[in-house]
Formats: sequence, structure tokens, C-alpha cells
Amino acid sequence: MTSTLKGPGEAKKYDGSALRIGIIHARWNTKLISALLDGTLKTLKAHGVRDENITIQSVPGSYELPLAAQKMYTASQQQSQSSILGGGAAGGLVSAAQDLLGGSTTDLTSLPKTSSDQGSSSGETQKSTTKGLQQPFDAIVAIGALIKGSTMHFEYISDAVSHGLMKVQLETGVPVIFGLLTLLTEEQGLERAGLDEGKKMHNHGEDWGAAAVELGVKRKGWGEGVFVE
Repeated sequence: MTSTLKGPGEAKKYDGSALRIGIIHARWNTKLISALLDGTLKTLKAHGVRDENITIQSVPGSYELPLAAQKMYTASQQQSQSSILGGGAAGGLVSAAQDLLGGSTTDLTSLPKTSSDQGSSSGETQKSTTKGLQQPFDAIVAIGALIKGSTMHFEYISDAVSHGLMKVQLETGVPVIFGLLTLLTEEQGLERAGLDEGKKMHNHGEDWGAAAVELGVKRKGWGEGVFVE
């Protein structure tokens, strides 16, 4: 086997039981997205993040990810404020996101539902059967997959989304994990989603889940003047 220096190194283990995580994913290239989302959820749960503290939303394509990530965080802040004030707005996050995305909150039907996914797909407010944390998101994972075609579309979208996601996290102060695959071929996508027959690479979604927990924990520490390592 050929050795390589490339890679994230051994992941550190952090306790994510006190974290609330948002996930926003595109619906283009569904086969890849489904696997990447599964990988992200697997690692989040392995680090102790509970189902009821994970909110999943979807948008048509990767170009919509920056705006959706920004508005998801804003909606989670509003939900937190309503909880503190005793407003009891259980569906505040979802309804606000539906206003933004035109009611497009349907995730991949083949994926297991978290508490945030339960409810009608017709645009009605979705209610969680188990009450989770009401704090603003501690981290958001943005998942998309762009595959180069015969025009410049790929380059423009890759650049815009990359800069957009960075801008969101710098302006909001919440970690936005970069889960955007910018692929030259379909084979590259299958490898990075852990779907290739040769298993040349692992599911990158697992790295994104681990990064969300680590940055969520460290962000809490930074807010308290503590450097968590």
C-alpha cells in the first residue's frame, strides 16, 4: 500500500452530549449526499450528540447552502430566545426555515428520521416528540457535492459556496463545517463517500461530524475564556 502524508490525522474524542448541531444538505447528487449524511450522523452520535439535538434541513443545490446555514442559525437563536421567555415556540426553527426555503424541508426519504424530521411533508410545523436542547446551534455542518461538467458552472459555484460558508461562520461566530465535495469525476465522489468498490478512501462525512463536535466544544470553551484541548 502506498503511504501518504495527506489526511486529518487521528481524530480526538470530545463529549458532544451538551451540543446542539444543525445540518444543512443539498439534494443534488443524492447517492453521494445520502452516504455523506449517514457518515456525519454516525460520528455525531458516536461522540454523544443525541438525536433530539440534531436538526436536519435540505435545500435544492449547493449554491443555497450559505444562506440556509446563516438562516438556520438565526432561527435557532430565535427559538432559544422564545424558550427563555417562555414562549413555547416548539416549531419556531422549522417554521422560520420554511419561510426562507419556501417550505423545502424534505430530507432524503431513504434516511432515518431524527426528532427534527418528524411531521408532515406538506409544510406543516414539525414537532419533536422528545424535547431537545433549546440553545442556538453550537455548530452547523453544510453538505454538498459538485461534479465538474463541460461548462464553467462548476468553478463559479465551488468558489461562491466556499467563500459564502466561510463568511457565514466569521459573521455569526458559529463553526460551519465545510462538507462540500468539489469533484472532477463521479469516481472521486464515490471514493470520498466510502462507496467505491476498492475502498480507497473513507466516508468524509465521518470527519465532518467529528469536526462539528470538536469545534462546538472548543467554541463553548472560548466563550468562557477556557482553551479546551
